[in-house]
Amino acid sequence: MSSEMVEMFFWSESSSNLNPIQFLQNQSNNNTNNNNLVLLSGPPSSGKTSLIFQFAFNVALHSSNSNVIFICNRHRFDSKPPFLSQGIDPSSDVFHRIQMKYVNDDQDIRNFFAAFHLFDTLPAALVIDDFGHFFDNKSCQQRYSNSRGRELAMVKTLALCHNAITYANQKGSCKLVLSDILTHHGDSPRFQFIYNKWIHTTFTIKEGDVCGSFILKEKNSNTGGDTRVELVASGNY
Repeated sequence: MSSEMVEMFFWSESSSNLNPIQFLQNQSNNNTNNNNLVLLSGPPSSGKTSLIFQFAFNVALHSSNSNVIFICNRHRFDSKPPFLSQGIDPSSDVFHRIQMKYVNDDQDIRNFFAAFHLFDTLPAALVIDDFGHFFDNKSCQQRYSNSRGRELAMVKTLALCHNAITYANQKGSCKLVLSDILTHHGDSPRFQFIYNKWIHTTFTIKEGDVCGSFILKEKNSNTGGDTRVELVASGNY
């Protein structure tokens, strides 16, 4: 697996030459794996929002005719905004192609994707920050009258996401990147067994050997062996 897959979440002088959408499209064409849905997981305050916002910026940089939609909770985003990488101009016109979509819960996400086919212009990519946060356990249990309501809500939402992205890729090229926190064991995202059904490519952030550093790893859920690529990203997030 090429390190280019990891570099989509970072900024460097070579970022202007790396088209994340084209790279993912080539991966989908060259493999049986579906790379249209990607998961980024990591512990709290490990830079997930900054990484996926950088991904949105990198895609928007190469998508002059379409936008990137960044879905998040406004209060959480405003209280912990993403850090911009050095070398990025805060006044860049690229930010105008990142459309913010604020949602409050899982129902808002389903409503958005249920109407996805009505868009006049489909986005080049969508990002959902802190996906698991939108599924409140009590609310989901009440809505479905089931003790496993949260799991049912996640399955239903991921199915809608998958259908919407499949539809978009019949028209052009569109990717969806989700972020979520690791389990308390620190080895896998919450509800990994659900994610595995819909998402084949997962990036995991883990603490590095140096204090304040993290390691970003990629693993494809359909491969038998460990094919992770490591890249250390230092900084306070």
